[in-house]
Amino acid sequence: MIEKMTAVITGGSSGIGEATAKALIANGYQVINADITAEPSSTVDHVPCDITSAKDIDKLYGHVKEKYGIPDVLVSNAGQGIHEKLAEGDPDKWQKTIDINLMGTLRFIRAFLPEMLERKQGDIVFMSSISGRQPYEYGGIYSATKAAINMISDTLRLETQGLLRIINIAPGVVDTKFFKNMVSSNHTVDDIGLGSLSPEQVAEMVIRILKLPESVNIPDITITPTKQV
Repeated sequence: MIEKMTAVITGGSSGIGEATAKALIANGYQVINADITAEPSSTVDHVPCDITSAKDIDKLYGHVKEKYGIPDVLVSNAGQGIHEKLAEGDPDKWQKTIDINLMGTLRFIRAFLPEMLERKQGDIVFMSSISGRQPYEYGGIYSATKAAINMISDTLRLETQGLLRIINIAPGVVDTKFFKNMVSSNHTVDDIGLGSLSPEQVAEMVIRILKLPESVNIPDITITPTKQV
């Protein structure tokens, strides 16, 4: 019996994360979803996890290692948006966003990276954003976290020296609950007026890259609605 490939994804209970989890399952992966809102499922191994908590990340690592061994794929997807001017916003809210988007990502990757490197095989997917390279008013904090993710993925690609595939995906506007859950904002996809991608379209890009031969990588992808410049 051939064992399934395993993928651990953060924030896989909704939006791009949920679509990616479903796409991975459809392509034969065993998916472990680390999410605060994780609930029991017959197809996904949901592990309740706050990625800003070292204790929760340790529990996630222990669960995955004991039940599945070293994962084949990590998808760092969990994150939160924030819409505040730098002269008017709340630094406590900024800190929470930075803890989720940046430190949560770092804790997640740090837990599994050493053994993936020792095995010399695996894929790490970072879900960034077009805003990491394109600033916009009210978006300073969110954009800064995504710019940091871009730098982390670039640095990790250097540090892993080709032993792992490091993949950075930067979507534009995607029609999910992201805007509804954003801190200090009542923006909607319709307000932006550029059209939108579906979560499934972003998930499809993840799968396409993972299906490439191990000797081939597409390190950076930007995917946007056609109207978004």
